[in-house]
Amino acid sequence: MTEAVPSKAPEPKLRWQEAKIAAIMPDTPRVKSFLLAPSAPFPFRAGQHVDVRLTAPDGYQAERSYSIASAPEQTAAIELAIERLDDGEVSPFFHEVAEVGDAIELRGPIGGHFVWEVKDGGPLLLLGGGSGIVPLMSMLRHRAAVGSRVPALLLFSSRTWEDVIFRDELLALDAKNDGFQLALALTRDQPRREQDFGRRVDAAMVAELVNRLPEPPKHVFICGGNPFVEAAAQGAIEAGVAPSMIRTERYGG
Repeated sequence: MTEAVPSKAPEPKLRWQEAKIAAIMPDTPRVKSFLLAPSAPFPFRAGQHVDVRLTAPDGYQAERSYSIASAPEQTAAIELAIERLDDGEVSPFFHEVAEVGDAIELRGPIGGHFVWEVKDGGPLLLLGGGSGIVPLMSMLRHRAAVGSRVPALLLFSSRTWEDVIFRDELLALDAKNDGFQLALALTRDQPRREQDFGRRVDAAMVAELVNRLPEPPKHVFICGGNPFVEAAAQGAIEAGVAPSMIRTERYGG
């Protein structure tokens, strides 16, 4: 998620803990990935998120929620992909101030609705817009980590080719030919591959993607801003996907 509203009702057993920044990796012009090493064991499921809390010298605190990008099999650290928001309270700190070795507070994992495990089966249809790719990437990394061949298709909508978060990794996963397919929808750029699109998500696009799967999807996960989620979910329903199979997660206003 991109700097979403912090969880209002965290699970009772969750506690804030310290996590040190183990690595900082630039991804796109506006997104960096941060590897955080928690001080206590941190088991989680693909699709979950954490709350991050920063405390200023004067005691002022700011909290935001971020989806986990890494696979649950990666136990030493969790990865957060954070987009810089010019009017944000937390993301500018990560992009302009944070350094490897710094300690922050986090709480989690949080969320039980927007999660997927290989044992849940497929086919799996993932629709992500912008930073909405992050929890979906955790699912794909989980699938790859256990060597699953569950059919899966990701539609990722970005402004331009340069804005595609995790682009090289996604292209490499697509090239494995293990049942995963990648389709990019570039809203302000021309597609560079035959299977990609040069427009915003619409019903016709979603219908085409559903037909690319070997059989109708068993699980559909949609994450992004409100307009993207509305368009993608409506497109899936018009393509014949039962609403009960669709899970959504939104960020922004």
